[in-house]
Formats: sequence, C-alpha cells, structure tokens
Amino acid sequence: MAKVPLSVRVSQGPDRVRGPLAPALLAGVLWVLAGLALGYFLLQIWGMGPLKPVTAIAGNPLQVDQVMLARALGAQPDAPAEAPAAPTLSSRFQLLGVIGQPGQRGAALIAMDGQPPRPVTVGDVIEDRVRLLAVDKRLARLGTQAGDPAGFELRLPETKD
Repeated sequence: MAKVPLSVRVSQGPDRVRGPLAPALLAGVLWVLAGLALGYFLLQIWGMGPLKPVTAIAGNPLQVDQVMLARALGAQPDAPAEAPAAPTLSSRFQLLGVIGQPGQRGAALIAMDGQPPRPVTVGDVIEDRVRLLAVDKRLARLGTQAGDPAGFELRLPETKD
C-alpha cells in the first residue's frame, strides 16, 4: 500500500464510506417506523373491549307552546293583550329613615324600586323631576315643586314599642 500524504488525502475529500451506508440506514429507519406504527394499531385493537349496543333512553315528548310558535311564525294575536298597569309613583318609593327638625333642612333614606336605599337631602332630585320637598317627624313629602298637587307623602312604617 502506498503512503499518501495527509494533505493529498484532505484535498481529495472523504472516502466513499457514506455512499453505500446511506440507503441501508434509510431502509432501517423506515422499517422501524413501520414496526412502531403496526405496534400502535395492534395495541389499539387489543385494548378495545367487545362492542356493546347503546340503549336509548326514552325521553319526554316535546311540549310545544302553540301561541309562542304561532307568534314566531308571524301570526297576529286574536285579542290584544292588556298591558300591565304602570305602578303608581308613590308605590315605587319606600321611606326607611328621616333626619331633620322642623324649620330646618333635613334628609331622608329612600329606597326606589327595591334597590338599596340612598340618602336624599331636602331639595335633591330623586328620579326624573321628583324631589324631596320636606321632611317631618315620620314623614317625607315628595313632588316636582312646593304645593304640587301631584305630590305625595311617604310615611315610616310603624314600629312596635
């Protein structure tokens, strides 16, 4: 065997070692992947139990509201439904407390439409144009302005002494 200097061997490039091995390695990797896929599917089939039919549960028949269905399909109601009466203005407010002395400004604790109560001083607007006009010992007068005929009074609930 003839000795070849290292510089010549490097300049000629690597030996043809990689050439014959590449197809063999690629074939081996493909066979391993095929075996793994086959094993996966065999384990999936092996893990499945026998197939059992699913029993259907008898449910209640559908209840259809004929009026709502007709309305959804565009039918006009035969008789116009009466609109619920609007609550009176005084029924929307509830007096829960009063602070004040005669001839002086005062305040009242008033709840509206079931909401938490809030403090209102004399002259403040409670809702829209409704104002607290005056307070007395167990009474609050509400209205749009002093001497308003549409005004109303709220009284504190009686307490058991």
